[in-house]
Amino acid sequence: MALQSTRKSALVDQVIEQLRQQISDGEWGLGSRIPTESELAELLGVGRNTIREGVRALAHAGLLEIRQGAGTFVVGRSEVTAAVRRRIAASPASDAMEVRRGLEVEAARLAAHRRTEADITRLRILLAEREATHEVGDTEAFIAADIALHQAVAEASHNKLLAELYSELADSLRETVRAGLGPVLAEEPHIDHTRAIEAIIAGDADLAAAETAAYLRLLVDD
Repeated sequence: MALQSTRKSALVDQVIEQLRQQISDGEWGLGSRIPTESELAELLGVGRNTIREGVRALAHAGLLEIRQGAGTFVVGRSEVTAAVRRRIAASPASDAMEVRRGLEVEAARLAAHRRTEADITRLRILLAEREATHEVGDTEAFIAADIALHQAVAEASHNKLLAELYSELADSLRETVRAGLGPVLAEEPHIDHTRAIEAIIAGDADLAAAETAAYLRLLVDD
């Protein structure tokens, strides 16, 4: 989405809406630095004070984070997911795991119904990367590959809200996953996701949900 010049009334509200749209559409991804105040003022055709107010509003809502000397960064995709992220951060890890279980099982079920050829290709690539990183014992790479695979399943559900909620949950669980793996990855029991992914690819929604629930039970038991 191209930013458009804004010259009507309620300028701050219009600026907020355009900035929010850039974030929700993925033009500015999570962790990315947005254009500077002066750059946004020029792009939108408004004063820097208007830009400043809009950015502060989105920072207060949890979508942006203003870092002195570094710039302003995207930290949330929407007000809803930002609120979820804050709530998860204040919750016990066991509660977050139970919510994760519900989201992942439903994501797998929906993905089996809705996955596209592009989704299938992506799932196969990410599953192979997950297996490869575990085999070589690269803990950080394995965590990244594991989260990427789970996020791909959520996105293959083609339910935007579910995918956004899972993304916030996965980010919050990253440290928990790292702590649970231990210092030597190769010594940890490997929880294979192949059967769940293959069920999604085959379009078997019930089996995909069952296999996902099965490996999540193993995680909890561990």
